[in-house]
Amino acid sequence: MIISASNITKIFRTEKVETTALDEVDLEVDEGEFVSLMGPSGCGKSTLLHILGLIDSPSDGQYQFLGEEVGKYPEHSRGRIRKANIGFVFQSFNLIDELTVYENVELPLIYNKTSVRERAKRTQSVLEKMDMSHRMDHFPLQLSGGQQQRTAVARAIVNSPKLILADEPTGNLDSERGDEVMGMLRQLNGEGSTIVMVTHSEHDANFADRVIHLFDGKIQSEENRKREYA
Repeated sequence: MIISASNITKIFRTEKVETTALDEVDLEVDEGEFVSLMGPSGCGKSTLLHILGLIDSPSDGQYQFLGEEVGKYPEHSRGRIRKANIGFVFQSFNLIDELTVYENVELPLIYNKTSVRERAKRTQSVLEKMDMSHRMDHFPLQLSGGQQQRTAVARAIVNSPKLILADEPTGNLDSERGDEVMGMLRQLNGEGSTIVMVTHSEHDANFADRVIHLFDGKIQSEENRKREYA
């Protein structure tokens, strides 16, 4: 099992307001699963994804990642685990405009202090996999939305992470480009990657093994789905 979360609660506090974003959420994800998180805006989907991705910590509850209790770790410890094991794909791509496609994809390897030779090998390989090697010297603003998201996916997987987290990965794309990105995620899952994805799209959710519905910070229901694209 890659994720085991129990009684996860997240409370955001200001001087006058206390907001419960997650309320005693239990979630388990097996290695190799593709899970979609669905629900209305403000239901806690992205908050849960950030906790699973060790970007944030729960206010209460237990979170085990790869069998290690990580819920209360400080940022430097979460960062170490995050860099080594988790890849992120965001709706807004989050590419660095001043870096080329190649440099954007190479960046996680630099952070992990990978050797120059190994960085070149991995970066070139993943760009070919994402059909972006012919655009490696272009800058993000010279790419279409679909090409930017393919670059973002390449960056997410260049370290061969144990877990890929995707937050509305097709939200800024038209339907054709969106299907391309979902097809890539589906292929990566078929090759063994574990994926947890936040989406508002029923169409995109059909690519997952399991769909979890959240409402007001709680899991309301979950369903196993036969994939639309087998």
